[in-house]
Amino acid sequence: MAVTMAEITKLRHLTSAGLMDCKKALAETDGDIDAAVEILRKKGQAVAAKREDRVAAEGCVLSKNEGNFAAVVALQCETDFVAKNAGFVELTQKLLDLAVANRCKSLDELKAVVVDGRTVADLVVEEGGKTGEKTELGAYEYVEAPSTTSYNHLGNKLATIAGFNLEGVDFQVGRDVAMQVASMNPIAVDRDSVDQSVIDNELRKPKRNRLRRPLRQLSRKPVSTPTSLTAKPTSNPTSPKAGLPPKRLTRLALSPRKQPRPRLQTSPNR
Repeated sequence: MAVTMAEITKLRHLTSAGLMDCKKALAETDGDIDAAVEILRKKGQAVAAKREDRVAAEGCVLSKNEGNFAAVVALQCETDFVAKNAGFVELTQKLLDLAVANRCKSLDELKAVVVDGRTVADLVVEEGGKTGEKTELGAYEYVEAPSTTSYNHLGNKLATIAGFNLEGVDFQVGRDVAMQVASMNPIAVDRDSVDQSVIDNELRKPKRNRLRRPLRQLSRKPVSTPTSLTAKPTSNPTSPKAGLPPKRLTRLALSPRKQPRPRLQTSPNR
């Protein structure tokens, strides 16, 4: 049976698969659109299984905030070429929008969200079938607070979110904080939240080798390590610190090739 361009276009619109993949699927199913969609889905599953041992070191990292909720997600692939593709970035944004709309609290919750009869996990697998690369949701993190903010760094490789303990935090103030988190990769929200082991380690070093920076900037984590930080509650509610933001910070960046899989470090208290 001859396959028409209209049928190929319709299938491509439904699946975003390549023209030749759509043509082959339609030819195999004698023009049955639903059967062709199923073939393309199975192709994505086959690609995922075949490339399971491959390293997904590239990808797209995006963040978004809406009211008292903010989230950041990393969709990973094998090459920078795919990561910069408009369709790949669009899918990452779609997954992020779903996470925020559904107030997802974990990566598993996000994967289980259903859209157009398919789960997010299915969408990720199908994307691998389109690109021919291993594709996976590498990391997901969220913040809930009276006020939230987010920042996406140029290039979609680094994004941050922050939650504040006050409502109505000025937009520019929040954005400045999120940008500083992206730039400095701090180890704590404030001085009191710095782990004592970090302080002790710095004090054990010879004076000439100590970091000549304020305590809040000691031992910054590697740029490639996603981090989540929560301020310790103050013991004195009347203290000036009790009413000052921020409450929680999260920074997520893609790892370099020598450290391909990001390790998400989270605090026990959200």
